[in-house]
Amino acid sequence: MAETKSGGVRRQDDLAKRPGESDEQSAQRTAIARRLAHIRRKVIVLSGKGGVGKSTVAANIAVAAAQAGVRTGLLDVDIHGPSIPRLLGLEGVRASAEGDHLLPVPAGENLKVMSIGFLVGGRDQPIIWRGPMKFSMIRQFLADVDWGELDLLVIDCPPGTGDEPLSVVQLIRDADGAIVVTTPQKLAVDDVRRAVTFCRELSLPILGVIENMSGFACPKCGEVSEVFGSGGGESMAADMQIPFIGRIPIDPRISASGDAGRPAVAEAGAVAGAEVFLRAAEIAAGR
Repeated sequence: MAETKSGGVRRQDDLAKRPGESDEQSAQRTAIARRLAHIRRKVIVLSGKGGVGKSTVAANIAVAAAQAGVRTGLLDVDIHGPSIPRLLGLEGVRASAEGDHLLPVPAGENLKVMSIGFLVGGRDQPIIWRGPMKFSMIRQFLADVDWGELDLLVIDCPPGTGDEPLSVVQLIRDADGAIVVTTPQKLAVDDVRRAVTFCRELSLPILGVIENMSGFACPKCGEVSEVFGSGGGESMAADMQIPFIGRIPIDPRISASGDAGRPAVAEAGAVAGAEVFLRAAEIAAGR
């Protein structure tokens, strides 16, 4: 084994060419291993179902970690629906290149970001790609983006257990774990259970579950009413014997801050559920 610059260990079989592998595939896999060797922790944010606020959670985790002094990267691999540029106020920004490397976009102190949204046309431009093209793009992100030295890389995956999450887990062989996002409703929880099984079958540790949109927080008095129910994610976590990080109620200030390009944890004043974002950031950073 070889020691990396960031103090980790890189296995020699990550660098050696494998049977049936082309020279290009071998070179790219080696490039990924060398690039990720400069990142201390890699955490994937997953959900089994769309519309549960996964990207909002990922953005707030990354911003919270950066605010705590953690050198953080946020990689958006949602090829068809990249939300991170809008959530961080980076719409219209274009990534630049230096030689054969892509440079992530700075988003304040201690935070760098990369998204397909920085590489394509306007927000109305669809990306009509099949699986192999998406896999190739994700592989290029991991091999070619020059993050430098990072303490934490947060990867925002699209919902489900399809091409993109599978590609990320297969390419990042030493990921530290996944944070899984759900809403309380049974329909969402059923899909998240499948996401948990997906992680287990791929030997990806589960760092915890976040139950988003758990009740409604009144913007005037702060009282939380269980309009859409609550507790489904927590019960699922207990049943599947995985850690439960906490509940985040629906708070209009969270959605408003995301639309404004400034995640809730960066706003002054208390936002319902902000402590869950902070706790998740500590877990992701290994603190």
